[in-house]
Amino acid sequence: MATPAQILICHFLWPAMQEASRKAGTRGKAAATKQAQRGSSNVFSMFEQAQIQEFKEAFSCIDQNRDGIICKSDLRETYSQLGKVSVPDEELDAMLQEGKGPINFTVFLTLFGEKLNGTDPEEAILSAFRVFDPSGKGVVSKEGFKQLLLTQADKFSQAEVEQMFSLTPVDLAGDIDYKSLCYIITHGDEKEE
Repeated sequence: MATPAQILICHFLWPAMQEASRKAGTRGKAAATKQAQRGSSNVFSMFEQAQIQEFKEAFSCIDQNRDGIICKSDLRETYSQLGKVSVPDEELDAMLQEGKGPINFTVFLTLFGEKLNGTDPEEAILSAFRVFDPSGKGVVSKEGFKQLLLTQADKFSQAEVEQMFSLTPVDLAGDIDYKSLCYIITHGDEKEE
């Protein structure tokens, strides 16, 4: 059974990684440098409209009481829906502290922008995959990961899963080499350049 953290990663991180992979394979190095230089002066300029819409959907899933602000009760309810009913207050408080104030959509987007456009995004993505790799081998089961995507949180369709796996390096044992995948996401697929 997947942990709530794994489910949250599947639900929120994988679509962003998939989009980053598509972009990394199609844009040149100059465009990537220009985007990095923009910084966070306007958080909405850091993302394309489709990405902003995905973040709005994620925000709406978390904002359980629909007041436009993510609060502790929203986080608690979100975790509860994912099967984790006893989240310590300290953990929820720590999540809310990252916003340094009320977390509305703009703050939410800024937090993701800082995390996705940080100094080492490849390491952040690797850290997310390590949740699925407790043995530290650098691989995760394609079938196990596929089952999570098809059955947990915002379920993917079979077609979406197949599309996602089209760029994913899989070894003969059927495992995803997530280190290579992270490289493709952050640097682009050399076959496309």
